[in-house]
Amino acid sequence: MSGATVMAKMGGTGRALLGYTFIIPSTAKSLSFRRHFYSLPLNPHWVLQRFRPLCSSATYTADEDVLQPVRHGILLEKLRLRHLKDSAKAGGTAPVGKSKEAKGNGHVELDGRSGKKKAVEASSFEELELSEEVMGALEEMSISLPTEIQAIGIPAVLRGKSVVLGSHTGSGKTLAYLLPIVQLLRRDEELYGILMKPRRPRAVVLCPTRELCEQVFRVAKSISHHARFRSTMVSGGGRLRPQEDSLNAPIDMVVGTPGRVLQHIEEGNMVYGDIRYVVLDEADTMFDRGFGPDIRKFLRPLKTRAAKSDDQGFQTVLVTATMTKAVQKLVDEEFQGIEHLRTSSFHKKIASARHDFIRLSGSENKLEALLQVLEPSLSKGNRVMVFCNTLNSSRAVDHFLNENQISTVNYHGEVPAEQRVENLEKFKRDDGDCPTLVCTDLAARGLDLDVDHVIMFDFPLNSIDYLHRTGRTARMGAKGKVTSLVAKRDLLLATRIEEALKKNESLESLSVDSIKRDIARSNITEQKEKKEKLVKASNSKNKKQSSSTKLPSTSGKGIAVKKSSKAISRKAPTPSKPKNVIKVSKTSSGMPKNVIKVSNTSSGKKQSTPSRPKTVIKLSKSPSGKTQSESQKPGSKLNVVGFRGRSSLSSSKVA
Repeated sequence: MSGATVMAKMGGTGRALLGYTFIIPSTAKSLSFRRHFYSLPLNPHWVLQRFRPLCSSATYTADEDVLQPVRHGILLEKLRLRHLKDSAKAGGTAPVGKSKEAKGNGHVELDGRSGKKKAVEASSFEELELSEEVMGALEEMSISLPTEIQAIGIPAVLRGKSVVLGSHTGSGKTLAYLLPIVQLLRRDEELYGILMKPRRPRAVVLCPTRELCEQVFRVAKSISHHARFRSTMVSGGGRLRPQEDSLNAPIDMVVGTPGRVLQHIEEGNMVYGDIRYVVLDEADTMFDRGFGPDIRKFLRPLKTRAAKSDDQGFQTVLVTATMTKAVQKLVDEEFQGIEHLRTSSFHKKIASARHDFIRLSGSENKLEALLQVLEPSLSKGNRVMVFCNTLNSSRAVDHFLNENQISTVNYHGEVPAEQRVENLEKFKRDDGDCPTLVCTDLAARGLDLDVDHVIMFDFPLNSIDYLHRTGRTARMGAKGKVTSLVAKRDLLLATRIEEALKKNESLESLSVDSIKRDIARSNITEQKEKKEKLVKASNSKNKKQSSSTKLPSTSGKGIAVKKSSKAISRKAPTPSKPKNVIKVSKTSSGMPKNVIKVSNTSSGKKQSTPSRPKTVIKLSKSPSGKTQSESQKPGSKLNVVGFRGRSSLSSSKVA
């Protein structure tokens, strides 16, 4: 059968396997598939031929479970290629193999300051140098491929750097810092013999809300099943006594809110001594929403300890989905030399989310428009979140939807913490009767929810809130939809955001006030440019006239005076005020006469050159030869003559 093409068959029937052509000698007894690590018995009477993958020509009598590894392997390969393709589209890079810049899984590292791109060669977690214990936790969570922020952040944290990890919501930032920190904790135990101690955690994760604390704590618990470390949660809203008991047991990691962590430190339930790793999750919220003083109070003893020569210091990891320039300035001042690592999708739209903007006129009912958008989505069984700007607006939407027989749950500041947790559990249920979540921006950050449709009943006041709201959907590569109801007062900001989304531009620091300031600045610049053009045109015209025109000479002198550009621009010259001349003279006897003559003469001639009033004092010499002003002595004769122009001066002297 040498050179023949045969088709693998069993019991006279055949089923195609993969897409390969095999040349098999007639004496072969088995065929090994090295790629999938299994073998099949061969019949020497099989017929060889080329065949398509996963297409069956007939049923066969052997057990079909033998082919399950083939299907599973091909399915995983297709999912991996699909993920890489989506990552390449989201990151603005070419698919693998088509671009020199894209390597491995196409992830790109961007430095927030230099903006330089650095390819990250990591197509799997094994390439990120994770330990077997951590890899076992990932396998249990059915996670096989790292996201972009994980490929960037895990190596940096493992190297001991203090970093700011910036990526859009739902991109896997929690694992990006928990996995390397857990591995570092295990490494410290092996190298330095550090063991768990009561009230002395080695890692602290600070979160702004109780809900985010619970989310991080759940992920930490799932990792601890394989990595063998102990964590506990101390957050606001919970009872102190159970938290004290958990801190009195040996612990490695504490997850909590800043206020409650400081409270336990002040009461002696927790000490700083062994803290080596500090994480600030949702760092922009922490510094922007009033947590700054608590964070500085928590970090002050750590910085004092790190200043000592014999201390190893501590490593800081900040995690954020957005970062305004003001918050970045605070971070750089608080953490000197911290490195900013950002993904290609930071402050940009999520590739798998669809954004729709519905503009409403003043005559339309906004609640009725909400109902028209909501009902088709609910009919498809989608999970829907409706965002409102204020508590009153949230209550109005909730009341309106209940009147229209639409089940809702609320999530805002007026709802107690326990009730908020219960409402979220109702929203996450898969029993087919999922209620609509009506909420404020309190639900826009730190909640890991599987949402299909986000509706903005009230348009946000800035682009940062818009990004956080849209981050509730299209998480981890899933598809999602965002619909915004745009009123007339929101049209300016909504238009600017829509334009940025179409161009895939950054949405950093866009707000109504900033847009108005930009418009005002552009108007002022345009007016200045127009004025400058008019002045230049006027000056050029005046220069042309001055070069071809000369002024007439003044009376009594043949002096030709050139007109200045300012004199030409005036319509008519204004006559100057009369100039005063004080003439002092003495009699022959040397004694001054007590005569003062003041006369004001004005010629009726028009003066071509206006001048300011000035006083001329003429002094005469005494017989002794000294020059003196007779106006200071009694009996001096003063002649005050007013004149216009230079010609009048000579005439007054003659008089």
